[in-house]
Amino acid sequence: MAEQVLQALQQAGMNFLQSAADLLPRVVLTVSIVAMGWLIAVVLRWLTRSGLTRVGFGRLCERQGVAAMLRESDLPKAEVLAGAIVFWLTFVGFLLSGVDVLGFAALQGLVSEFALFVPRLLTGIVILVVGFVFANFAWRATQLAAVNARIPSPRVLSGTVRGLVLILAVAMALDQIAVARTIVLTAFAIAFGAVMLGLAIAFGVGGGGIARRILDHWFPPQPPADAEELRHL
Repeated sequence: MAEQVLQALQQAGMNFLQSAADLLPRVVLTVSIVAMGWLIAVVLRWLTRSGLTRVGFGRLCERQGVAAMLRESDLPKAEVLAGAIVFWLTFVGFLLSGVDVLGFAALQGLVSEFALFVPRLLTGIVILVVGFVFANFAWRATQLAAVNARIPSPRVLSGTVRGLVLILAVAMALDQIAVARTIVLTAFAIAFGAVMLGLAIAFGVGGGGIARRILDHWFPPQPPADAEELRHL
């Protein structure tokens, strides 16, 4: 009995040493891949930030209002944010490649899933950026049109339009990257409907006089036609 136990322990020890010997080269290769990926990610981040700075990407974001929105959200500058996105996408890709080298069954397929996720993430980022730009454009256009039309509270109206466009852009971006798609769509539909219903009720209850003045301004009353013209018709 003791000999059987001793043989079992020896066999377990041999299996452990064999597994460790097989795993050690893969661990070294994983560490090398991750280290190389980190260096490449740092270089790409620097190249991205330098390239965007040279082409005037920051000034473009200032003109479009994106930079001001980033400052209000306590986020870094646009070129710094783009460099950080490039860094993390590159580093996570190399990290998953290194983990895949280890050959663990539970971690198999992470690289392929990440490769499918990256295009959706980039598309979501593009949708978000375009939504920010369009929201600022709609905000300025609405405010200018409201001021020219002498509509009361033009800032409130333009801010509401910008907020709705931003909510739509965020919902589209989250739907593109498939993050809680059902919850996002349901929440967006409920929130959008609640906002529209609240605005309609608020305008109908408290803005009757404003609506009447707007309609009178847009559609002034026409003078009554002469009796001769009526007889002629």
